[in-house]
Amino acid sequence: MGYDGRLSSPDLEPQLVAGLRACGLEVLRVGLVATPMLYFAAHALATDGAVMVTGSHNPPDYNGFKMMLGKKPFFGAQIQEIGRMAAEGDVVPVATEGSDRKVDITEDYAARVLRDYDGGERKLKVVWDPGNGSGSDITKILAGRLPGEHFVINGTVDGTFPAHHPDPTVAANLEQLIAEVAHEGADLGIALDGDADRIGVVDNEGHILFGDQLMIVLARDVLRSHPGATIIADVKASQVLFDEIAKAGGQPLMWKTGHSLIKSKMAETGSPLAGEMSGHIFFADKWYGFDDAPYSAVRLLGIVARMDQPLSAVRAALPQVVNTPELRFDCAEARKFEVVAEVKQRLAAEGARVQDVDGVRVLTEDGWWLLRASNTQAVLVARAEASSEAGLERLKAHLATQLQLSGLAAPDFSGANAGH
Repeated sequence: MGYDGRLSSPDLEPQLVAGLRACGLEVLRVGLVATPMLYFAAHALATDGAVMVTGSHNPPDYNGFKMMLGKKPFFGAQIQEIGRMAAEGDVVPVATEGSDRKVDITEDYAARVLRDYDGGERKLKVVWDPGNGSGSDITKILAGRLPGEHFVINGTVDGTFPAHHPDPTVAANLEQLIAEVAHEGADLGIALDGDADRIGVVDNEGHILFGDQLMIVLARDVLRSHPGATIIADVKASQVLFDEIAKAGGQPLMWKTGHSLIKSKMAETGSPLAGEMSGHIFFADKWYGFDDAPYSAVRLLGIVARMDQPLSAVRAALPQVVNTPELRFDCAEARKFEVVAEVKQRLAAEGARVQDVDGVRVLTEDGWWLLRASNTQAVLVARAEASSEAGLERLKAHLATQLQLSGLAAPDFSGANAGH
């Protein structure tokens, strides 16, 4: 059992512990930690399950649980089954109450993460921004032990998130990090989300490496020791990523968005690496297959330290496309999956080329556009990518038309084009 730095988390955690004890369980309380530290504890302490009290990157007044059963994610229909059992009283009382005790896994986690740093002689200058989230303390520990010069901003846990919201997929949340990278003349900057299972990266020139671009850098390295391996990315990722995985000798696999879904697919395929546009990066190469931003950061630093060029040169050498960032717009919970189904039906009638792994990803001569329902919020998610600005405008118009046919306004595309 662990909890994040949100203001409500210290109130929720003891209530949950009491409930688990009432079920006759022994609860190991690892305290205020990053979510990947809770996942690590589940492996290192060989527990039968794990629960993290966290609101992740949601607004400060949100909270919830991330759960494991054994070493696997516990989600979706499994959670709904608990709801049914509770509602129907389908619960077996226990004769003996369980127990709880505190366990500090910080040192074990830090030592294990640092063991996989492989940077060689080059000393990097790095700026870290844990965003006042629950990864703040572990970030300071790792930054203090890694070779090179390290600067940590927003490194105090504060559930009000005073500097900026801890979601590194939103460019505005990286402005402070970009400014610090420039000020220090750093080789790169690393941002974490509110519970440190997602990573954001800024190169030495202040350009953001989006999740799919970061995955290219990581995949090339992993494929050196795992030639021919399956590398997984979610449906929001650029076609450039899938092409570059193949060029590097890997087998690219497009899969559904959602950290639990990706973890399950990794286990099924034996994939050593997977990632999402949102910054969830999953290493099963040397690591445990869960999403872990501090660990991913240390692996990235090792790669950059072994490069004979700056990270910006690697980013600049990637095939250039134009795309929108991930566009999220409100849609009623009861309606969001219906809209996607309606769009899919119309596209089928048009004879469009569609990949329907998760929502609809529509392929045209210009490129592709995506529409899917969020797993966690009452929103729809859209994205588009093309080889030219004119092509991107055509894709956005096609997407807007489909939304309008389902009674929805198109998302605000203004300023949404980004070279990538």
